[in-house]
Amino acid sequence: MEAGPRRGAAGPGAPALIAVVTRYLPLLLLGAGWELSSRLGLVAPALLPPLSQVLAAWLALAGEGELLRHGAASLGRGLTGLALAVVVGTVLGVTMAWYTAFRVVVSPLVQILYPLPKSALIPVMIIWLGLGHASKVGVIFLGCLLPVVLSAYNGARGVDRVLIWSARGMGASRARVLWEIVVPAALPEILSGVRIAIALSFVLLVSSEFVGAREGLGYLISFLGEGGAYDAMFASVFTVALLGFVADRLYLLTSRRALAWRA
Repeated sequence: MEAGPRRGAAGPGAPALIAVVTRYLPLLLLGAGWELSSRLGLVAPALLPPLSQVLAAWLALAGEGELLRHGAASLGRGLTGLALAVVVGTVLGVTMAWYTAFRVVVSPLVQILYPLPKSALIPVMIIWLGLGHASKVGVIFLGCLLPVVLSAYNGARGVDRVLIWSARGMGASRARVLWEIVVPAALPEILSGVRIAIALSFVLLVSSEFVGAREGLGYLISFLGEGGAYDAMFASVFTVALLGFVADRLYLLTSRRALAWRA
């Protein structure tokens, strides 16, 4: 007679669950420390509301539709500026690596602008484009552009020259070599630069919405903070962090699939 399954034995999903808990254990400990420090009076609740109170405020904002409305406005701006930066930055970076004359003209501009704090562009964009949607998109575009340009340039410059010479020796045109050899070989570097740009886009998005905006998560954080609703303000900050985390995880998943052919 065959023995049945033992009671209490770990199911097939137990190792995966343990791995997830172990991976995010520091966050759980941080949340517990946050709650206890506020409840025990180690930190003034007015400065740092208890985590449970912040989560309750988050549910209230979500139920009222505020997070959806302001989050949609922010994501629209962020995606627009980021998409423009990825397309333009990739073209500029690869072109710099492929054409010497173009690199001689553009490279000094990149070197001068790269160390510039990107938040310093906010007042400039407001002067040029006004207080509306365009200035926020412009800040995100310019701030995310340079990491993509440099990653695309370094990736294209690092392509094995033997591959290029072999393709040219077999009669491939420069345009075909660029499209079929250089760009695919530079793709890991390009994707790495885009990941940096994604993180920058959230920073610049919130910073730009602090000034002159009437919607968006940055505006919501500023408005709630000025009104003294600190639990709701922290809930909005938590929303930005959550969106950034989800965006990064989804991007990593997409990148792995895009580079699966390299395996």
